[in-house]
Amino acid sequence: MSIVRSVPAIAAGLMAVVVLSMVSDQAMVGLHYFPPLDRYNAFSTEMLVVATFYRCVYAVLAGYITARLAPARAMLHALILGAIGTAFALAGAILMWHLGTHWYPVALTVSALPCTLLGGRVAGPGR
Repeated sequence: MSIVRSVPAIAAGLMAVVVLSMVSDQAMVGLHYFPPLDRYNAFSTEMLVVATFYRCVYAVLAGYITARLAPARAMLHALILGAIGTAFALAGAILMWHLGTHWYPVALTVSALPCTLLGGRVAGPGR
């Protein structure tokens, strides 16, 4: 496995999920569907379900991107991306636990790995 090509493949997937999530969050605020992002407690369950949905879609896309760019062992690369996503989501859950809506950070933590692996699988069974 070439680390010179592996790191950019994983970084591309990570960048995709982060940028798409941030842009979508800001778009939802701009459309007045979400409150300003610093008012986390003002988010309704419906809003958090929507955010969870598009974050899962983006995680699948990120797994796909990573697997397609991987020099070899695409599913291993998707697994690594999923582990990184899980670690970030877990850190977010720990940091934001006091805000009260516990199911949302748990859902993000639990879904990160399966979603990226699904994206890797969609990239092609032979990859």
